[in-house]
Amino acid sequence: MEPSSHSATMKGEGDVNTARTDEGDTSGEKLLDFNSTEEQPTARGSMWQNEKYETVPLDVKGFDEDHSKGHRDSEYPQHESSNTQKTDEAPRHSNQWPYFQDGKRRIDYVLTYHVQKPESTHKQSSHSCMRSFCCRCKKAKASAQEDPELAAQEERLDYHDDDQRLRREEFEENLHLMGLQMEKDEGNKIPGVGFLKIHAPWEVLCREAEFMKLKMPTVKKYEVRMGNDIVEKIHKFMQKVTTPLRPKVGINGTENEKHLSYPFSREKQHLFDLSDRNSFFDSKTRNSIVYEILKRTKCTRAKYIMGISSLLGSGIYTAAYPLHDGDIDDPQAESNDRKLLYEEWASYSIFYKYQPIGLVRKYFGEKVGLYFAWLGVYTQMLIPAAIVGVIVFLYGCATVDDNIPSMEICDAKNNITMCPMCDRVCGYWKLTTACGTARASHLFDNAATVFFSIFMALWATMFMEHWKRRQMRLNYVWDLTGFEDSGGKQKSHPRAEYEFRVMKKSMRKEPAQKAGKDKLTCRDRMPAYMTIVIMMCFLIFVTLAIVFGVVLYRISIQTALLMSSTPSFRTNIRATVKTTAAVINLIIIIIMDEIYGAIARWLTVLEVPKTDKSFEERLIFKTFVLKFANAFTPIVYLAFFRGRLIGRPGKYIYVLGSYRMEECAHAGCLMELCIQLCITMLGKQLIQNNLFEIGLPKLKKLLRRRKMDKKQQEELNKTLQRHEKDHFLGPFVGLTPEYMEMIIQFGMVTLFVASFPLAPLFALLNNIIEIRLDAKKFVTELRRPIAVRAKDIGIWYNLLRGLSKVAVIVNAFVIAFTSDFIPRLVYQYMYSLDGTLHGFVDFTLSQFNVSHFQPGTEPINPMHLGYKVEFCRYKDFRDPPGSDTPYDFSRQFWAILAARLAFVIIFQNVVMLMSDFVDWLIPDIPKDISTQIHKERNLIVELFMKEEQGKKFRNTLSDPSPQQLRSRPSSQA
Repeated sequence: MEPSSHSATMKGEGDVNTARTDEGDTSGEKLLDFNSTEEQPTARGSMWQNEKYETVPLDVKGFDEDHSKGHRDSEYPQHESSNTQKTDEAPRHSNQWPYFQDGKRRIDYVLTYHVQKPESTHKQSSHSCMRSFCCRCKKAKASAQEDPELAAQEERLDYHDDDQRLRREEFEENLHLMGLQMEKDEGNKIPGVGFLKIHAPWEVLCREAEFMKLKMPTVKKYEVRMGNDIVEKIHKFMQKVTTPLRPKVGINGTENEKHLSYPFSREKQHLFDLSDRNSFFDSKTRNSIVYEILKRTKCTRAKYIMGISSLLGSGIYTAAYPLHDGDIDDPQAESNDRKLLYEEWASYSIFYKYQPIGLVRKYFGEKVGLYFAWLGVYTQMLIPAAIVGVIVFLYGCATVDDNIPSMEICDAKNNITMCPMCDRVCGYWKLTTACGTARASHLFDNAATVFFSIFMALWATMFMEHWKRRQMRLNYVWDLTGFEDSGGKQKSHPRAEYEFRVMKKSMRKEPAQKAGKDKLTCRDRMPAYMTIVIMMCFLIFVTLAIVFGVVLYRISIQTALLMSSTPSFRTNIRATVKTTAAVINLIIIIIMDEIYGAIARWLTVLEVPKTDKSFEERLIFKTFVLKFANAFTPIVYLAFFRGRLIGRPGKYIYVLGSYRMEECAHAGCLMELCIQLCITMLGKQLIQNNLFEIGLPKLKKLLRRRKMDKKQQEELNKTLQRHEKDHFLGPFVGLTPEYMEMIIQFGMVTLFVASFPLAPLFALLNNIIEIRLDAKKFVTELRRPIAVRAKDIGIWYNLLRGLSKVAVIVNAFVIAFTSDFIPRLVYQYMYSLDGTLHGFVDFTLSQFNVSHFQPGTEPINPMHLGYKVEFCRYKDFRDPPGSDTPYDFSRQFWAILAARLAFVIIFQNVVMLMSDFVDWLIPDIPKDISTQIHKERNLIVELFMKEEQGKKFRNTLSDPSPQQLRSRPSSQA
């Protein structure tokens, strides 16, 4: 579009060069005066010439011109005449509903900024800035005679405030050039905070909807069928059965008819369902449209600054947010989507009901809707996993008395003397003292564990396939099937930080080299890449160091308790050390999670990604790597390394000189791994949910309100308007923390489920609370997020799929190397005389001659058991001391090692083959959805074919050809 046409379009709307406070407004409302007759600056009028965005005239052809005149003629509610607003909507109460002072124009977005001076000092217009600046200079010179430093400081502060004010005025003027209408409210009820309320009129919404290619409902409807008659009957029957579980919201109900949707076009407005203009663009769509304008609008006075993100970063504006629909606490308040969500979604009393995903998407947007839909599918799929896990646990409880190895350990007739657990202070001990640990280990280490691991691998595949089908169904219902092709790529605007770096790069070049368009190359980012790699490796090393520190804690505390002369300290030493170490690990994990999250964001900012999507994906990947290593490194150590790098009696491995590496209990490390998983899962879920997600937002909200007196708070709560109430809510920081919490939980449910079959049950109980907790947080504690269109969950799906593949390998190694499943099989089928497990405990123990202890490591009191010990036993597969190769690995060790490796290979390939078969068997797109999408495309083609035929027919009637005129009778001619 030419600049002249743009200027002509905007000339009727006036100018933004003056901003004044209406003297007749007793509430202190400051309104922008855009009725000035001065000319628009030419630089501002043509600011869009350098942008990719093509400026479109605001005039909308057809019958919408009459509806838009009232919005374009005046920006003052009090200056509008009775015939300027041609709408049937009655004025609403502005305290409950997000509307301008006139009660008619809806507030689509709010910008807040800092106001230091009283309102009376800012009644000058933007044309009197130089005069006020000169006056301040004179005052500064007068005060400099008394205190030069104080005068200079005040002058600098005044200049900074005026500079920010001028930038805001220019930005607001540019917003008006884009067709937005604004209203100001400075320091009325909240001291030091000014509000800029923004409204997008009908013509701006139409223009931007066409540019963004938003799919809107047309007048054409078609019947939606779930399949053949049998499928329809089954679907209706399930609808009746599950009626008590469905929320009472109209949007969630099943409809047999659906509007045909098509990207909005102003030239084809007659095709769309414009029966109710006030609801054609819902609040979610209006907010996203205004946000797109705010992102693209420049502020040339602020050097290298583009868009609202940079203005927020530089402090010109302090916050930017859309408004909630209305109040939820007032019983007399009118019904709105927010109140409906609060009653039918954000309540713990309806935890058993389905989520109103359609209403969530309508209010918060597709991206938030997909998160809660995914969380709902994940929670539903945890139900069968939890049931099977409980059955496996109960099977272990039922068979513990019939377990032959634990019976042999608990049998007092087996006089088996074990070697000391530590040097010097530890004495010989009886194997029967490990009876309780052996019986408890059987609860998690039994024959059903292998079955449950295979089941969970297939469960993960079923979950991924079920989510893909559910996601495709939502894409069809939400009209996102052609989102990527139509407008998804056009929204990837470069980030302001990226353009700033590119501009700095272009300024360093010589004029002869500025031929092509500049961009950041790998060479430009190489210092950032090197910093990221070095920092990530260093942080992973820090995680390993922390785990090693906890290992030293366990060793030193166990030694100190054994050396204690107090009998109460010497009882239950192993349980005390395990529990305290697991709690310390939990505290460190929670603290380091917050530190790693901040470092990952800093590294991503250092990388300077080009688009917001690229920034989010890189941030998610770095955060996932660090938090995954932080949460699972202690668990991996317990599962695969503890008790394997200890040596043998007489030749133990020491760290830091005198600390002997810790051993597992006789029944293995599986019990300790189970304790660590249980404490980590429950602790992270309880502490993070209750402290971080509930406590911290309430504390921040309390601190924001403590800036005012209690009496002032009570008075303000009665008179605060919607935009002022939302100012006290917490800012929306994105869905990354919510997804990350669930991804870590998914890893704990799938990766080490062979050692902890109750993990799905704990995850299910947590997620039932988590859904309602997040819902309440989104509805009541946070500002309304910007509605973002998305057709999938993005990089999170790839992370889930990767975890499900890794889980197969990890569970194979846990079963083969951490549990005694393979040694029991090898003994039963190769070495047992009667084909049972009788004698298995003796099979797993090797002999050691106590005379072979190294000097200074033998027990201080060798007569601790009341008799002299010549040989002690330890858990390993080694040759006896009297053989030709004493203390070397025996044949049994190599046979069991071969069996373990063979099991890992067979288990991995068989389970992955079964998972791939399930993946191939279940189609990604439901058959009925595929049919409906094909039907919708045909209907669109048919609709436009009829429109073209109608145009040709009308053109033929209005302009007949000469042949048609000659063929008519003379009377008709």
